[in-house]
Amino acid sequence: MTRAALELQVVDQSFPVPSVDCFRLWAYTALEAAQSDRLALTIRVVDRDEITQLNKNYRQVDGSTNVLSFPFEPIQEIETNLLGDIAICAEVVAQEAAEQGKQWEAHWAHMVIHGILHLCGYDHDCLKDADEMEALEVKVLSVLGYSDPYRCDE
Repeated sequence: MTRAALELQVVDQSFPVPSVDCFRLWAYTALEAAQSDRLALTIRVVDRDEITQLNKNYRQVDGSTNVLSFPFEPIQEIETNLLGDIAICAEVVAQEAAEQGKQWEAHWAHMVIHGILHLCGYDHDCLKDADEMEALEVKVLSVLGYSDPYRCDE
């Protein structure tokens, strides 16, 4: 597979963020699993204020979230390898990992993979689509050595 062009922008440095090498590995693995031929993307690590504003502006949802994806829509008949942009809120990811008892790095990997799959056209609006997307997320995470984030251990 040709290596993806990944731009990492870390705006919020108030919370720990994985290394650029981790982001690259997670992105390349997700893109390969999704069989994407568009390989250029930006991942922006943001604070709670920025993710809240993005969520309100683009999804009409008032409040913060963990990850948002913005697929690039090229002009018809123009070829490009640009896939889109992902915004991840460092504070929300850290909070969720702690509250859910998840390994910090594994939760970051999941958010990156989840965001990239959205860029590749996967969604979870209905049960069938959610099952397909979650199965691919679990597969990619497994290849990377992480456990199933959807499995509830009791």
